[in-house]
Amino acid sequence: MQRQQVDVDGIELSYLEAGDLEAPPLVLLHGTFWSRVWQPVLDELGKTRHCIALDLPGFGRSGGELDLAAATAPALAGTVLGAADALGVQEFDLAAHDIGGAIAQHLVVHQPARVRSLVMMNAVLLDSWPVPAVERFRDAAVRSTTTVDDLLAARRQSTRAAVGRQLSDAEVEDYVSPWHDEVRVRSWTAMAAAADARFTLDLVPGLVERALPTRLVWGRDDEFQKLEFAQRYVDQVPGADLVEVPGKHIPTEDSPDQVTAAIREHLGG
Repeated sequence: MQRQQVDVDGIELSYLEAGDLEAPPLVLLHGTFWSRVWQPVLDELGKTRHCIALDLPGFGRSGGELDLAAATAPALAGTVLGAADALGVQEFDLAAHDIGGAIAQHLVVHQPARVRSLVMMNAVLLDSWPVPAVERFRDAAVRSTTTVDDLLAARRQSTRAAVGRQLSDAEVEDYVSPWHDEVRVRSWTAMAAAADARFTLDLVPGLVERALPTRLVWGRDDEFQKLEFAQRYVDQVPGADLVEVPGKHIPTEDSPDQVTAAIREHLGG
């Protein structure tokens, strides 16, 4: 596993890469966290796939900055497609976490020739989002008064709440390491403010029609994206199934082997 960069419309986007470049590509997306959520499983997934875990603009190790317009799910889907184009990746499997799920669902419906199959891990679905801790950033006054220290404290708390096991202080600091400057604070609050269930609800008819092979891998004790939404999704969308694993919102930290096995089984190896 190594970190790489790709230029997309003049912005240097960072991504974690694992696996043989000639293997079938698997693009992995994040939401309110960053590519770090996929790190525990990338090397194993890379044994059979060319893994590309992207950091969106203003997130993780990527350059750029998100504003409200650039932070919507459709706009971010365009960014992901631009990264795939820049990397020469035409068809790919998708794996998505959190708000990355809305981006992925948009690509499934609006770029059907590009997406071969889908995995969503504790992702936003239907009307499961935004959760209250995110929704409050729709208020411009909240966004404008949120400092680096404010967001760091909130991200430390949410990171611990997102993992079932006891994270070490070093692990938590690794997770929150991107949010030490104002550009990244503005990008995070823009994503939070742009969170809107209409982006996923409007996609349901297209998802039903396409019936793409889809696996939901779910940390069953997630307090942010509850299991009941995953159960509703598989009831409504043909081609979708659900694998529950021990853990919370970031099950790659709680059950990496089970998450890896569920993804690899879905992808056919």
